Amino acid sequence: MAKHTPTPEAFEGESDPTAGKGRATPSRAEQEAARRRPLVANTKEAKAAARAELAAKRDKARIGMAAGDEKYLPVRDRGPQRRWVRDFVDSQWHLGEFVIPLMVLVIVVTFINIPVRQVYAMIGLWGFIIFVIIDMLFTSWRTKRAVRAKFGESRMEKGLGWYAAMRSLQMRVLRMPKPQVRRGQSPE
Repeated sequence: MAKHTPTPEAFEGESDPTAGKGRATPSRAEQEAARRRPLVANTKEAKAAARAELAAKRDKARIGMAAGDEKYLPVRDRGPQRRWVRDFVDSQWHLGEFVIPLMVLVIVVTFINIPVRQVYAMIGLWGFIIFVIIDMLFTSWRTKRAVRAKFGESRMEKGLGWYAAMRSLQMRVLRMPKPQVRRGQSPE
């Protein structure tokens, strides 16, 4: 096969067939740098807007979770049985609510350099913790019994007693989702 070589007639419209494009060929690094652009806008305004939008979403989710909105609750807190158990626990007084304040009191007493008081404070704290455990077991048992009566045996979820016991251990002001019923008010 013969190679085809261009004839001078092929270059009739061009002034000089051997002339280049009029500029130097850019290096690979220059070409890549020219093509490079940020995937996301890298301006201060865009970053500030993104931060503000994320903060607004978080606030909305926090408020929704505190209010008990199902859409914002974690999976462990969703469902009508869990809502009822939360209301059941929140409508009563529990010894577990006083564990943290009592521990703070015991820590203060241990700073006083009277060994007898320190020992009695620790013994009293451990005695109180035993009563708290008994109260948690009793709360779990009562909750299971009340859920069976309200929803029936077929709709009884696993873990409701433990859920109630753990909620009773928290201080009322620190519970999340926030209590929706007052003490003494019966859950719906």
